[in-house]
Amino acid sequence: MPPRKSETLTEAELRLMDVLWQKGSATVQQVLDALPEKPALAYNSVLTTIRVLENKGYLEHVKDGRAHIYKPIMEREEATRCEIRHLVSRFFKNSHELLVLNILEDMSSESKGSKNKGLEAQELRRLRELLQSREER
Repeated sequence: MPPRKSETLTEAELRLMDVLWQKGSATVQQVLDALPEKPALAYNSVLTTIRVLENKGYLEHVKDGRAHIYKPIMEREEATRCEIRHLVSRFFKNSHELLVLNILEDMSSESKGSKNKGLEAQELRRLRELLQSREER
């Protein structure tokens, strides 16, 4: 039985998308050259992953002579929202409130007895502003 198709980006796919979002468009070789050296990937691995991304609807290609130039058709922000929707659906029963409460609880517990500071004053102010503007709508 073949592996189940991932609804979200795998770590390997995200590495390649990061390069393509940064560059705007690139050939397989240009993506490979832009990747950090470790862990090293083979050309065929990058090509296979890029084809998977194209099948998932993240990329499209145009032919330029013998080369294919790949470019993102899904922006980073849209991909982020898709990942969050998937997370909310999978772990929080489609409740954004439960997700936010979980994040706030996690940040609160991190700030107690941890190196992490939890929420900074500026972050709290930004959250209050977002909530206020949402209530006003």
